[in-house]
Amino acid sequence: MHLHHHTAKENYEQLTSAPIPGLITRLAVPTIISMLVTSFYNMADTYFVGKIDTQSTAAVGIVFSLMSIIQAVGFFFGHGSGNYISRRLGAKDVASAEQMASTGFFMAFFAGCVLAVLGLVFLTPLSILLGSTPTILPYTECYLGIILLGTPFMASSLVLNNQMRFQGNATYAMVGIVSGAVLNVALDPLFIFVFGMGVSGAALATVLSQVCSFSLLLYMTRRGGNLPIRYRNFTPSWMLVKEIIGGGTPSLTRQGLASVSTILLNVAAGGYGDAAIAGMSIVSRIGMFINSFLIGFGQGFQPMCGFSYGAGLYARVRQGFWFCVRIGVVFFIVCGVLGYGYAEEIVELFRKGDPDVVSTGANALRWQLFAYPLGAFTIISNMMLQTIRKSVRATILSSARQGLFFVPFIFILPHFFGLQGVEMCQAVSDLCTFLLAIPLSLGVLWEMKRQEAGLLPGGKV
Repeated sequence: MHLHHHTAKENYEQLTSAPIPGLITRLAVPTIISMLVTSFYNMADTYFVGKIDTQSTAAVGIVFSLMSIIQAVGFFFGHGSGNYISRRLGAKDVASAEQMASTGFFMAFFAGCVLAVLGLVFLTPLSILLGSTPTILPYTECYLGIILLGTPFMASSLVLNNQMRFQGNATYAMVGIVSGAVLNVALDPLFIFVFGMGVSGAALATVLSQVCSFSLLLYMTRRGGNLPIRYRNFTPSWMLVKEIIGGGTPSLTRQGLASVSTILLNVAAGGYGDAAIAGMSIVSRIGMFINSFLIGFGQGFQPMCGFSYGAGLYARVRQGFWFCVRIGVVFFIVCGVLGYGYAEEIVELFRKGDPDVVSTGANALRWQLFAYPLGAFTIISNMMLQTIRKSVRATILSSARQGLFFVPFIFILPHFFGLQGVEMCQAVSDLCTFLLAIPLSLGVLWEMKRQEAGLLPGGKV
């Protein structure tokens, strides 16, 4: 695979002047591939472990919720530092960007070390807290004990990956993620079956592939116009920490609320039997898969948005925003038309032979598909607000879909509509979030328009 080396100067010129549709598409493709590979990678682990026994499968599922918390920490430092880096590079302030790159990286690495130590000290109570039954507990401890060793590498790899993306070098980030995923899929059967290590083998494969991704990404920071990571640039000043908190909190809030809402959704669906839980969780997985396309697309927009905003090219930010929204709406309408007709067949791919699972899943999927085109505006608005450091607006918007609206609705709707209330909950939350996104993002777009016309002073909104 040949990586074209972009110098930082070429990146600046591209991100602030290349034609928008081609530029965003070029930046988005590697990110979309990374996201699809990551969701495939989670399925592979479950698939191989599923061949051992039920307890091991349950243990992996239980530890998965902790891994998503570790990911949230990585995204917090990665998006927090990455957003700042793209704006500083847009303003041609490379020194501040370099300081932030190293600071974000080392802070995530140290945070990962702290989490690993705490997790290992409190291994048993943590395993029980995550939901282990007495029969699953030994398997969870076994798996989690090894997974925790990889925490510093997992958190800081996500930071490197996001920083590269925000510098406009998404291909490097993709190589790092994909190589780890391929290694994990290769090592899983080897450790589990050939060496007979069972669930420990699955954990070891995961940790080794994380260390591999980490090493590759770290090596790539030295090449191709990427900002190098140096310990001497590690300067955790209050100013940089504040930037990380501002730029990273929306991601942390979004990830955190997503796990809370998943738990509540399972509890609500559980009142209608296991089939309802299974049906709803299948739809969440399909939804994540469909959404990953738009999220990848939006992440292709973020570096261009950050650079152009940092360089004061507000018209360009607005054009990029509307381009992404248009593509997203068209994509979701196409998905909606196809999915509406074949909802039962799509759910059956995941679970054959249980009509209750299929009917719940298909109904929920139809509700979701109806609300998706509105989500295109919401997701891209959220990414723009986060990148140009409108942190309060971004955090409100990112917590709305899974939190502000979802949490009350999951209690209210089933009370009035029974199982149908569970099925429609996410769609109703999406509609309300869209209505909230309109004033939050149009206000900012309008401010930028006035600035171009020179009615507002200075380069800052």
